[in-house]
Amino acid sequence: MIEKTSCNVNDGQRIVFLDYLRAIACFMVIMVHSCEFFFIDGDKIGIHNAEDGLWVSIIDSALRPSVPLFVMASAYLLLPLRQPTSTFFRRRFVRVVIPFVVWSMLYAILPPLFAGMDINALTASLLQLLTNFNANSGHLWFIYMLIGLYLFMPVISPWLEKVSRRGEEMFLCIWLFTSFWHYLKLLSPELYGECYWNEFHVFWYFSGFVGYMVLAHYIRTYIDWSLSKSLSIGIPLYIVGYLITARIWYCRMFTVETLQQLELSWRFCNINVIMMTTGLFIMMKQIIKPSRFIREVSRLSYGIYLMHIFVLGAAYWLLMGTVNTPITILLTGFVTFGFCCILTRFASYLPHSKYLIG
Repeated sequence: MIEKTSCNVNDGQRIVFLDYLRAIACFMVIMVHSCEFFFIDGDKIGIHNAEDGLWVSIIDSALRPSVPLFVMASAYLLLPLRQPTSTFFRRRFVRVVIPFVVWSMLYAILPPLFAGMDINALTASLLQLLTNFNANSGHLWFIYMLIGLYLFMPVISPWLEKVSRRGEEMFLCIWLFTSFWHYLKLLSPELYGECYWNEFHVFWYFSGFVGYMVLAHYIRTYIDWSLSKSLSIGIPLYIVGYLITARIWYCRMFTVETLQQLELSWRFCNINVIMMTTGLFIMMKQIIKPSRFIREVSRLSYGIYLMHIFVLGAAYWLLMGTVNTPITILLTGFVTFGFCCILTRFASYLPHSKYLIG
């Protein structure tokens, strides 16, 4: 979603499959947010009936690799770093941080203005940005995480250049163990040194999204499978991970009290989501045919992501109650994605558009 250019044998100029990956992952994120109208009420669970819950489980669970795919795309493209650290950070600042700040401010200012809030509420909305995203821009959590990974890339890059295949595999094995962490905590709330005054358990530094960066580097360096092998491994990985993800969510939807508990199997660094993400990534790596449309969507994907929440609510409001739940979810996602593609394309013609859409 973030990086715009890359080199690869696929077409001499770009890593073709990364364009497809970014475009598809961007659409998946929008579809994920289209599902939220049917199970979230404010900050609480808001499932109206079992049918809505079933469709959310079926559709949303299939889309959980969206964010990890973005992380893997950036790592596959960038690691190990081949440019000075100062150049790397300068490019990230211009293409990622500045648009992020601009849209954070827009989300902090425009909704309160439209709602007729007074100057105190508007000021509070802006001040919130000093510490975190605000209620209208929850999707921007991803950018905070991504910036953190960018900050860590110069640290991990020298290790990736020197580590052996076995050493990288050992890291990934420990990371995969930590992907069971949230499930293990159902049995014991504190594990391996974790306690209320110390959250840094023994495997802390092997957990989280950094594992996806190492996984992407490992796949790029060591996995060059045929199409048939990629499909024979990728499809089962995705299907098994998906069935685990959907089943756990559906079984918990009327038995838990909080969204955090409900979304247990949806957490991006859980083993089932890792299986889905790995399966999709391996299969998509086989795409070698360039597409001008996909390339353009990939180029615009950061802007699409930044603005889509503004469009999403309006799309749902127009469709609400006109068709059944799955069709509403799908149409909301497609309409939002299409409209944001058009808006971002127009925005790209503006002077200094890189500061707005990356």
